[in-house]
Amino acid sequence: MIISNSIEDDEKWLAEGIAGIQHHAFYLHRALDDNNLREALKYSAQMLSELRTSKLSPHQYYELYMRAFDELKSLELFFKDESRHGVSIVDLYELVQHAGNTLPRLYLLCTVGSVCIKSKEVPAKDVLKDLVEMCRGVQHPIRGLFLRSYLSQVSRDKLPDIGSEYEGGADTVMDAVDFVLQNFTEMNKLWVRMQHQGPQKEKLEKERRELRDLVGKNLHVLSQIEGVDLEMYKETVLPRVLEQVVNCKDDLAQYYLMECIIQVFPDDYHLQTLDTLFSACPQLQPTVDTKTILSQLMGRLSNYAASNVDVLPEFLQVEAFSKLSSAIGRVIEAQVDMPIVGAITLYVSLLTFTLRVHPDRLDYVDQVLGECVKKLIGKPKLDDNRATKQVVALLSAPLEKYDDTVTALTLSNYPRVMDYLDNGTNKVMAMVIIESIMKNNTCISTADKVEVLFELIKGLIKDLDGTSVEELDEEDFNDEQNAVARLMHMLYNDDPEEMLKMICTVKKHILNGGPTRLPFTIPPLVFSALRLVRQLEGQDGEVVGEELPTSPKKIFQLLTQIIEILSSVPFPELALRLYLQCAEAANDCDLESTAYEFFTQAFVLYEEEIADSKAQVTAIHLMIGALQKMNVFGIENRDTLTHKATGYSAKLLKKPDQCRAVYACSHLFWVDDQGGIKDGERVLLCLKRALRIANAAQQMTNVTRGSSGPVTLFVEILNKYLYYFEKGNPHVTNTAIQGLVELIRNELESDSTTRTSDPFFSSTLRYIQFQKQKGGAMGEKFASIKV
Repeated sequence: MIISNSIEDDEKWLAEGIAGIQHHAFYLHRALDDNNLREALKYSAQMLSELRTSKLSPHQYYELYMRAFDELKSLELFFKDESRHGVSIVDLYELVQHAGNTLPRLYLLCTVGSVCIKSKEVPAKDVLKDLVEMCRGVQHPIRGLFLRSYLSQVSRDKLPDIGSEYEGGADTVMDAVDFVLQNFTEMNKLWVRMQHQGPQKEKLEKERRELRDLVGKNLHVLSQIEGVDLEMYKETVLPRVLEQVVNCKDDLAQYYLMECIIQVFPDDYHLQTLDTLFSACPQLQPTVDTKTILSQLMGRLSNYAASNVDVLPEFLQVEAFSKLSSAIGRVIEAQVDMPIVGAITLYVSLLTFTLRVHPDRLDYVDQVLGECVKKLIGKPKLDDNRATKQVVALLSAPLEKYDDTVTALTLSNYPRVMDYLDNGTNKVMAMVIIESIMKNNTCISTADKVEVLFELIKGLIKDLDGTSVEELDEEDFNDEQNAVARLMHMLYNDDPEEMLKMICTVKKHILNGGPTRLPFTIPPLVFSALRLVRQLEGQDGEVVGEELPTSPKKIFQLLTQIIEILSSVPFPELALRLYLQCAEAANDCDLESTAYEFFTQAFVLYEEEIADSKAQVTAIHLMIGALQKMNVFGIENRDTLTHKATGYSAKLLKKPDQCRAVYACSHLFWVDDQGGIKDGERVLLCLKRALRIANAAQQMTNVTRGSSGPVTLFVEILNKYLYYFEKGNPHVTNTAIQGLVELIRNELESDSTTRTSDPFFSSTLRYIQFQKQKGGAMGEKFASIKV
């Protein structure tokens, strides 16, 4: 019975066993000191009899075994010195076979046998063959495993290997291989037999796992034999090991031994014996985790290829990819109950192998993705987190491998795999793709690639399967849409016609995004189009451009359609800003009618859609600023637009806002650029109108507060007067400035409830004083102004 009754019993029996070994070892050492062979053999056998116990777990039996092993070292040294015991080693080999019990006799026989081989009085192969056969006398699994482990340990440095002192004559490498293989086979049989030695299956499994290294060490010894070259490994070693693996029909043993084969033998041996290895996989028990075995093999081969580029031709020569792909297909087909995560894991390993060994073979990469799609066909979107993670790993691998993310866009099966991801993971993968493009600064340069890319990231640019934006986390949603916006700036081609196709392709995709996404995605699309306009700048949009496939005027027509969609969502304030940007671009292209149309659209939005007073103020100043830069308009169109702008300014809700907007309009009539308009009279009209509004605002403040209000508006207007005075506007005189200075002073003096000075006004006066002191023409102009 292998399974012990309790932990307390185990500890007690272990303590008794150790005490027994120590007791007999004491008398053994006395016999050794007295050179008494008979007594030494007697007490050795008694000591080794402690290993006959069946009461200990493997872990505790190992501890007992190691105590006995240490004592056997002293006995081995005694046996080596014939002068001490007076018996030849051959006679001693015969003598120990008369020990009473089988287990002690065989331990002694192995000890003497190792000394016998070292003496070279008997061919090594004869002793090894005898020992490996004699050990069959112990069929108890644990006792037999440790006995054979001892045999392996004392003989491993005495095998007739190439270059070994024990090679030659009748002893060959094949004898060493036969010995290790036979010992391995017998140990595996004992290990497998353990599963039938008790009723507690889980405990048995644990104990078997504790003993597995004893069996695996034989394969390690095999891999260390110098004489085992590729030919011998291919013809003898691997077939015989696999024969034992397949025939044992035990899932634990099969998995562990296949793992050992992959780990202990050289990579180049595996590469040259793929067919043999793969032929064994379908013969393993259905419960064996074949996918992990194959994954480990592919991992080793991948590392082998990555560490030495010179071996890559060998991979092509043996058609490693085709064989691996076929083997995976057979395993998946044979194991019909394999979870989907297992199959995808295999394809991840195969793809990793392919990217490392054959990075230039995109057809291989696409083939792996295609095989994965075949496995997923007919199945709903993945809801298994483990399977989902594996698909993400599968899709991420090409992005990580190729610095140029565009390479992944050429894989026809890439989007087909993505379709099986749930909506959340689909978006995560889309973000990974965008981040890869941004990290590698990848330029997407054709409309076809844009089409593929936006199909891949469709989870970010439109609602999938009825998922509404309201269900999304606002911060995550904003991050996603900002990522899409940044992506659009990575789309570029020097060919204007191709660039326009790319813009139209993007437009087709993003317009399905719904009202919440459009404010994020339309502005970068508009600016991409405007970049194309700048690229075409200099072409005559009215004449020559009409004959070209791509012209600024055609692009502006497209932009009008795009911004109209945004204004109807509605996001009128953003649409107004974009109209003004387009107007400036049309101005640079000398397209007066187009620029006028954009301003008209902006004014319409202002009148009909923008109702909030703060938004109106912002919009007015934007329109004034944009209009001030325009130089394309004729007198009639400019007058119409400036009249509108000044009219809107005077109708703002709050007097201070009216005042500031009106004096801002003065810049529409005085442009410093060479050839710019300089209508000093209309500038003065704007400033006077602003002053009247400021007076009205001051009077309203006086009524409500009972005293004078802040003079900020007056000081702002004074600064505008000073600006135009310096610029040489003949209608802005020093008399008008002096009058305004006095007005502000009077207002400050009349305010008995507040301070009689204003920092802004004081700073303005210091500026006037500074200009007076400069001297020259400017000093003379300011000289008459008293501050």
